Amino acid sequence: MPEAVPRSPRRDDTAADADSLERMGRIDEQPVPAPSISPFLEPDLPPFVDET
Repeated sequence: MPEAVPRSPRRDDTAADADSLERMGRIDEQPVPAPSISPFLEPDLPPFVDET
């Protein structure tokens, strides 16, 4: 499979991606979400109460 050709960011106001808009100075820098520390933990649910 051929390698993708890198493209320069769009220079017009119709750019749809945040990276291009940041480079043009149209929007502020977007925050990068922090990675989850433990993505495979079970949910923290309240204890089960049997009401029978």
